[in-house]
Formats: sequence, C-alpha cells, structure tokens
Amino acid sequence: MKLQGDHISLRAIEPADIELLYNWENDTENWKVSNTQTPFSRFVLEQYITSAHQDIYTVKQLRLMICNVDNKAVGCIDLFDFEPNHQRAGLGILIAEKSDRRKGYASEALNILIQYCFSSLNLHQLYCNITYDNEASVVLFQKHGFLITGIKKQWIRESGLFKDELLLQKIR
Repeated sequence: MKLQGDHISLRAIEPADIELLYNWENDTENWKVSNTQTPFSRFVLEQYITSAHQDIYTVKQLRLMICNVDNKAVGCIDLFDFEPNHQRAGLGILIAEKSDRRKGYASEALNILIQYCFSSLNLHQLYCNITYDNEASVVLFQKHGFLITGIKKQWIRESGLFKDELLLQKIR
C-alpha cells in the first residue's frame, strides 16, 4: 500500500530528519498537545531514529513524516500504544509550523493513515486524546468519523489550570 494522497505523502523517518524533529520536539508550543514536559536531546532523537525501522509489532509505535508535494516535511503522524491483540492504537498528529496549518495536510494524512490501519494493520479501532479547547483537532477528528466517547475531567494541567481531555474513537 502506497501511503500517498493528492497533496501529501507519508514516509518513514530518515536520519536527515534529526534537526527538524529536534526543533519540533523542543518547541514548547507543541508540548501542550503532546504532553511533553522536558526537552529532548539530539542523542535521544538519534537513538529513536536508529530504532524507527523496527517493526510496529515489536516497538508498539510508528511515526511517519507528512511531506507536501515539494517533499518538504510539514509534520508527523504517530501511532502509539499499538495493541494487535485488541486491534487498536492511539493516534496523534502534528503540523509543526503555523504557516502550514489549515491547508488540508492533517486531514489528508489522517485519511491515509486510517485506511492503512484498517486495511493493512487490520485494526478494529483508533483513538485519540484531545483537550476540550483544541477545537481545530476535535473538528478534524470528528470530520473523519471519530466520536467523543468520554471526558476525562480535569485531566491535563496547563498554566496552573486543569483542563478536561476528550477521548475520541473511530471503530471500523
């Protein structure tokens, strides 16, 4: 299965992506949606990239780079907590630069990955966790058939305040 749409493609992480990932992972604005609290070192990211070729059934996760038609990486999309026995996985997506957002990249990447998960990985369901105030992400996932199935009350602490986190699921 080719992981390509009309305007984007999904590809494996390459060693050349280290600087890009280093910048994205250490951008504190992105920490709000990734539940990150500490910076990543280049060494840790290099180790991650070195092991990224391992099978999803072994490492239980998969990160793919989202590239536009010019082959520029504009973000990444992740599967995590991959559970082949229960046929489910968590899903996360990042379009890194604000200037690349609202161009349809996330929507197309999500569509491609959903098809891949249901047809190639034989998953039964996908899920994601989004804070209630991340309206753009909630709308994006709902557009692709994800339903809000739960609310984790006061789940995420940000700037001294607690926020509810939504659980969204898409069942094949």
